[in-house]
Amino acid sequence: MRYHLIAFFLGFLLDLLFGDPHWLPHPIRLVGKLVAGTESWIRSFGRGKPENGPDESMHCPSGDCLGRGEAQGENMHCPSEDWFAKGKPGSMQGEQVHPPSHTAELWQGALLVVVVLASTVAVTASLLLLAYWLHPYLGTAAEAVMTYQILAVKSLKTESMKVYQCLKDGDLKEARLAVSMIVGRDTGGLDEEGVAKAAVETVAENTSDGVIAPMLCLAAGGPVLGFFYKAVNTMDSMVGYKNEKYLYFGRAAAKLDDAMNFIPARASACLMALCAFFMGNDFSGRRAWAVYRRDRKNHASPNSAQTEAVCAGALGVQLAGNAYYFGKLVEKPLIGDALRRVGHEDIKRADRLLYAAAWLCEILCLSGMLAAIYFGNIF
Repeated sequence: MRYHLIAFFLGFLLDLLFGDPHWLPHPIRLVGKLVAGTESWIRSFGRGKPENGPDESMHCPSGDCLGRGEAQGENMHCPSEDWFAKGKPGSMQGEQVHPPSHTAELWQGALLVVVVLASTVAVTASLLLLAYWLHPYLGTAAEAVMTYQILAVKSLKTESMKVYQCLKDGDLKEARLAVSMIVGRDTGGLDEEGVAKAAVETVAENTSDGVIAPMLCLAAGGPVLGFFYKAVNTMDSMVGYKNEKYLYFGRAAAKLDDAMNFIPARASACLMALCAFFMGNDFSGRRAWAVYRRDRKNHASPNSAQTEAVCAGALGVQLAGNAYYFGKLVEKPLIGDALRRVGHEDIKRADRLLYAAAWLCEILCLSGMLAAIYFGNIF
């Protein structure tokens, strides 16, 4: 427990100091490749066979177009949209490929979750056990590095501040590009307020997903549980879409992500509201709590509006509302009160709230570990 406490604190400091340099290979990218590869492998068993043709498996002309997922806004399509309706090019008329049933897709998605999580846990636990077996100090260093890789405090601030700087310089085009790197919505038609709002919403939501939730997992179960959480989060971001391709296949990943974030999202909201009471005139703790209680359910996700509502209330702005995704309008409820327009300075304020909540959570987790060590020695 003592080594775990030291590694937990050192990993947090490393994240605050270095963030996530783009040149440095990151294990979450490996998890993403694992998700894409596993999806391709699983789907290859469910593409059906020709109805009237030879007993051979049908393959998409482009190979793995169905197995790449939708990461960072890239929507992957089969080169021939009607390929599955007409059968393999050059095949006999009447040959058809039948996609798997909805039930089959649900089971395939569940298998994806099992394979990815089992692989992630096995690799993480093996590396950590090996390091501690070689020497406790080496194990502590390995755990600290893993903790650092799981947290995303500085990287979230860094990416959001790129948006802030572009807006401050009056470069709307670059601001749209910068915010497109951290949000899933279409950003090409956003005005300055829309860009700032998107950045603030991302900071607010990822205060839970990228910081508080993984921090709580790290405190409770170390890097093994931490990477378990990140793998669930990565799967949800890649296959948890409510579109034709992933509505059933990605449901297991999406539901598991909702379940794992249920408590952390609410804990994050409470931490942010508490911090808002002590952060000066730019924030209102009383309004943050009031808006949270009123608007925390104004989202299709059971968790996303929790921290967005607190942030909107603390800053005195209105977030969420309708947005375009892949060219389609998605109607969403509003969160907060439009006491003033959202501006680029609100991005900095949201980052301040992020850091305050992160430090408070870190202190509480360390206090819990110290208490566990103390009472463990007594009993």
